[in-house]
Amino acid sequence: LPEEKDSPPPHPSEERRRHKKKRLVQSPNSYFMDVKCIGCYRITTIFSHAHTVVACPGCTTILCTPGGGKCKLTAGGTKLQYTFKHLNANTALNIYLKNSQEIRDHIT
Repeated sequence: LPEEKDSPPPHPSEERRRHKKKRLVQSPNSYFMDVKCIGCYRITTIFSHAHTVVACPGCTTILCTPGGGKCKLTAGGTKLQYTFKHLNANTALNIYLKNSQEIRDHIT
């Protein structure tokens, strides 16, 4: 019988296109990013798949709008970097609640 060999690992670009659950190592498509406001230069952490409009807590400039999947950055913000790629759900919830509370405080 011929010797059995392992198949080579898939190419990274091919692996990125696969569904998040069907990858060799499961990984989410979502992430958190730091966005810098052009108006007041304040940095805000935003979830990549936000379902609501995110405004800057400093000057209420709209930073991103929902886009049916990933949110779309507007001209009011500059994406600095991807951060917190592997957060647990509790930490992510705390970041979201903190940012939404700051926005509510600023608007009212």
